[in-house]
Amino acid sequence: MTDAATTAKTAPKGRTTKSTKTGAAAGNPFMDFEAFAMPSMEVPDSVREATEKGISQARDAYDKVKSAAEEATDMMEDSFETSRQGAVEFNHKAVDLAKTNTDATFSFWKDVVSAKSVAEVIELQSSFARQQFDALTSQAKDMQEFATKLSTELGAPVKSAVDKVTKEFKVA
Repeated sequence: MTDAATTAKTAPKGRTTKSTKTGAAAGNPFMDFEAFAMPSMEVPDSVREATEKGISQARDAYDKVKSAAEEATDMMEDSFETSRQGAVEFNHKAVDLAKTNTDATFSFWKDVVSAKSVAEVIELQSSFARQQFDALTSQAKDMQEFATKLSTELGAPVKSAVDKVTKEFKVA
């Protein structure tokens, strides 16, 4: 075996040329040709005015969209805060009701344990069932009223925002 087969040849270095052109002409070799040169022309006043008017309208539209987006963000933040407060309050009510029902159940079992006869236990049980049915009905009604109130409060900012946007579009 020969070492010549295992050694790699180095590639010859490429020839470097220095460009004497700078700026736009260095990047575009066709700049020197007349056929590719941009003609110098003046923009008519009507085009300039139309362009300025379009830019002004675009700025106005941007400002309107920006203010609408900021209002929508504020509305969403208010809705989220109202929702959070409502959920916390709803959970507190649910925990209070569970505590009330648990206390009533423990009281019932204390009375059952201290009962002297089976007839007294049956009377205690039917009285407890009637009281708990009435209590649960009242509690369910209270929770429903609270949930309805909360959903109305959550919908109020959205409704006012929709009404405002609707009025603005009718004006425009």
